[in-house]
Amino acid sequence: MALKLFELVGIDQERPFSPFCWRTRMALAHKGLSAESIPWRFTEKDAIVPHQSEKVPVLIDGETSVADSWAIANYLEDGYPDRPSLFGGEGGRAMGRMMNWWGDVIVIGGMFPLIVADIPTHLRPVDAAYFRRTREARFGKPLEEVVAGREKSVEGFRRSLDPMRLTLKTQAYLGGAGPNYADYIVFGAFQWARVISTFKLLAEEDPVYAWRERLFDAFDGMARKSPGYQV
Repeated sequence: MALKLFELVGIDQERPFSPFCWRTRMALAHKGLSAESIPWRFTEKDAIVPHQSEKVPVLIDGETSVADSWAIANYLEDGYPDRPSLFGGEGGRAMGRMMNWWGDVIVIGGMFPLIVADIPTHLRPVDAAYFRRTREARFGKPLEEVVAGREKSVEGFRRSLDPMRLTLKTQAYLGGAGPNYADYIVFGAFQWARVISTFKLLAEEDPVYAWRERLFDAFDGMARKSPGYQV
């Protein structure tokens, strides 16, 4: 039975933009698997309640449903052991768990205040209203104030990537000579930003920029072919 994947979209259902969904998209491609995309929006929570989730991604594999990108990665690794490994062994899986938190807290957490105000323009009115209400409550101020001065504050975000930058000076990917799930954790955030914002997060001479370009081209350019901005 074909795999199915609930993915976050906005007005354009061909423009999936969740960083967590992109982690799963890349993981599926790494495993040589494809999934039917099921477009999902912020106010459509009832659609995934039967799968015990309020957020996407949600992967459906026959009678099995798996929510959360990290849980999905582990499901794919264990459920499809004959296909290329996402972790390269249990040590890689353990390091991947740490990278999953680093990706959430440092990468997504660092770029979110830089691009959050660009997201509502891609949403239907009902979803834009929901997004603005919930995110402004989180920040305690209008989204436009959150991103104010981002041309300067982006420098702090770039410095936060130094551990990754230093790693990429001696190897092509976080996973070594080739990418693994550690790469997809971080790349998902950059693809999310590319899809919904024209703001330039990286300088072109940055090793992280070159790494991101390589992953745009991975799997026959899957990420690059998805609608996005030239950043």
